[in-house]
Amino acid sequence: MNFHTRKWVKPEDLNPNGTLFGGSLLRWIDEEAAIYAIVQLGNQRVVTKYISEINFVSASRQGDIIELGITATEFGRTSITLTCEVRNKITRKSVLTVEKMVFVNLGEDGLPAPHGRTEIKYVKDQFQEDIIN
Repeated sequence: MNFHTRKWVKPEDLNPNGTLFGGSLLRWIDEEAAIYAIVQLGNQRVVTKYISEINFVSASRQGDIIELGITATEFGRTSITLTCEVRNKITRKSVLTVEKMVFVNLGEDGLPAPHGRTEIKYVKDQFQEDIIN
């Protein structure tokens, strides 16, 4: 799993206990996962269909830098399934895991549409395609 997105835990991200508010973290995860799905499927029209159990493993506090790791685990006809881990950038301690997130590819009519993808597409491969075409 590659960890690309980093977030700095700031005062406005905290709950009354002084730790990272779960809702803020889930918002960041959903946004990052949607961007990942958009890049993988080559379509800006994707929607979150399903998020499995969310396992909060440890707390983050103000000043922590966390990083989000997401990878594709399955390609359906109109969907992509992802897994996610959030960890502390410095200690590498896991903060949260999400076993399964499903995004659906939509057509211009707003209905599920086949995407034709079957495997992870890496940025280096996308640049190579652009050079060839």
